[in-house]
Amino acid sequence: MTKIITIANQKGGVGKTTTSVNLAAGLAVSEVSTLLIDMDPQANATIGCGIDYKTVDQSIYNVLVDGSDINSHIHHTEIPFLDVAPSTPQLVGAEIEMVSMIGREVVLKKALDNLEKDYKYILIDCPPSLGLLTINSLTASDSVLIPIQCEYYAMEGLGQLLNTIRLVQRSLNRDLQIEGVLITMYDSRLRLSQEVSEQVRSHFKEKVYQTVVRRNVRLGESPSFGKPIILYDASSAGAQDYMDLVGELLHNDGQTTR
Repeated sequence: MTKIITIANQKGGVGKTTTSVNLAAGLAVSEVSTLLIDMDPQANATIGCGIDYKTVDQSIYNVLVDGSDINSHIHHTEIPFLDVAPSTPQLVGAEIEMVSMIGREVVLKKALDNLEKDYKYILIDCPPSLGLLTINSLTASDSVLIPIQCEYYAMEGLGQLLNTIRLVQRSLNRDLQIEGVLITMYDSRLRLSQEVSEQVRSHFKEKVYQTVVRRNVRLGESPSFGKPIILYDASSAGAQDYMDLVGELLHNDGQTTR
């Protein structure tokens, strides 16, 4: 059975796309069939998986706005178990174009119902906003993973995100759950990181992953090479952290890595 997880936080710079790309890649190298859907007009997840959006003729934009078959827009990557439904900057206009659509909040959900390949996980990378693209993602998902960075004002705006999740649960997807909260950009040398981590764990309790993603130069470099961290530097702290997250996710779902 396929599990669909949206990675969301309307606050930018929290490691959302980094988490989307590297969690998807980590699942794939564990031989778990995974589809990453890039719902962000910045197309950073697309680029981070080695796909040049400038060469993409059809993208998730065409699925949402034109009603194209999502199966024809899926790209394979150099990791055998990882596929990507890419984005392009054209997606920036999708929310305006979708406003007049009947059932505009469930367009992605209906598209995913037609997937021909049986993926174990589908991960959706959202834009840093709570607009129609994010609403579509939450409506189509089983759960939402929330990255929170160890910086000042880390909890700022989270109330708005949680309220949006509640609204989606009430009106569009009553089964939507919080998959987990991931602490990112953690530096054990900084008191601030420790304080933010304690604050997040106090607020979200058992929903917070034991895995934390440490600040790591190699993790920051890897997108510019179009590679997930597991391909760019498998021995780096960033790669280790995301593989730990993969193990924790699979364990929570009653599975094990191969």
